[in-house]
Amino acid sequence: MLDALRMTLLALALALLLGGAAHAAPARGPDIHIEDATRFFALYDATGGRPTVQQLEQDYLAKGSPSLHTFAKLRRVTAQRIADQMGKDPAMYAKARQCLAELPVAKQRLAESFQHLLAAHPQARLPPVAIVVGRGRPVGIAEPAGVTIGLEALCSADFMNPNVQDRFVHVIAHEYAHVQQGPITEFEIGDPTATVLRVSVAEGVAELVAEVISGNVGNARHAEWTRGREAEIETAFVRDMDSTDLSAWAYNYRSPDQPYDLGYWVGYRIAKAYYLQAKDRRAALRHLMAVDDPRKLLAESGWTPGMVQPSIDTLE
Repeated sequence: MLDALRMTLLALALALLLGGAAHAAPARGPDIHIEDATRFFALYDATGGRPTVQQLEQDYLAKGSPSLHTFAKLRRVTAQRIADQMGKDPAMYAKARQCLAELPVAKQRLAESFQHLLAAHPQARLPPVAIVVGRGRPVGIAEPAGVTIGLEALCSADFMNPNVQDRFVHVIAHEYAHVQQGPITEFEIGDPTATVLRVSVAEGVAELVAEVISGNVGNARHAEWTRGREAEIETAFVRDMDSTDLSAWAYNYRSPDQPYDLGYWVGYRIAKAYYLQAKDRRAALRHLMAVDDPRKLLAESGWTPGMVQPSIDTLE
């Protein structure tokens, strides 16, 4: 009888201990790596900002993380192309050297954002985030193995958001949302199913997720470009939404002074309409990340061109 009582008390104590530990320690978010960028700028400093092609190959690319190797393969980043870009635009890399100092705090803020993601979506995929240095483009990639960001490219994109830390946190949150998304993002440019609506919803959902988990969308400039023109822009969108000609709505950056990617903004507004009318917003966020039928989402959202939308304040 005494042994049975001891076993019962031990089991109870263990349950309380494990329950308390689970309550005290939130689920761990993805790893955020800045080692590739740090190694690049160690080489940069050691060579007075002029590393050779051989040094870039041996001391940077060859020693890179799996994320850097994938980034290089998918976006044709080579030592020669990095050297060429450094020669063509040395100011880009000097500016990126300054941005490097912002990364530790950006990492802390991102860790908080990922905890917000996990609060809404405990089953979220958690591959790593890596900050690397490339050939000036692209800003980043999102794929099942994780998110990789080109430090020099995003550092130079101050037209998106003038605050460096904010820009990194919100853009990475947008890209990380793509990692969670389903078939709606599985297309290539020119795919007959890649309509303006589909692409815009895919990107717009990522913008909404970024706002909910990090506090703002990836490209804050859209608010300025669209203010007072909501009905005009969105009425034009409705006319084009079944087209596969994306040139007026997505992937159409020309200069920082000309509005671009307005489909991201319309898709964000469609996703936001769905999110705001939901009784369970956490469930709504999970649904948005899994959506594969943009036309059905459009119908369910209640979105109309030019509709007035309140701000998003909480995850509740």
